[in-house]
Amino acid sequence: MQQIGLWRERERLGGLFGNEKDDSFKSSLETIYQTFDGKELYPSIEEKAANLLYFIVKNHSFTDGNKRIAAAIFVWFLERQGFLYNAEGEKRIADNALVAFTLLIAESKPDEREVMVKVIINLINGKNA
Repeated sequence: MQQIGLWRERERLGGLFGNEKDDSFKSSLETIYQTFDGKELYPSIEEKAANLLYFIVKNHSFTDGNKRIAAAIFVWFLERQGFLYNAEGEKRIADNALVAFTLLIAESKPDEREVMVKVIINLINGKNA
């Protein structure tokens, strides 16, 4: 029954949502765990999460839904790492901020990647003042 519901929802969305175009989604996932000379390129949870969001948005791995999928996976990743909520039980990054930055990433130029990632890391760490 659950699968039928998923098929109906996919059809409602035009049938293209979530269809992978190529291997770039797998590449996005693998990239955040890359090492160089035995050291992780993205050692912290925040760095991994921010880069994951960036790579999924920018790689356009799906026929439709890239930004929505990227935001959902970002939240899922933080949840799996026990990092979605702060000590007070509040989300580390508000939903409206996540939407805004996902759109900002989509419109950003490749040479702005480092700035985009740093802003997301700061939001995750509560440095949003």
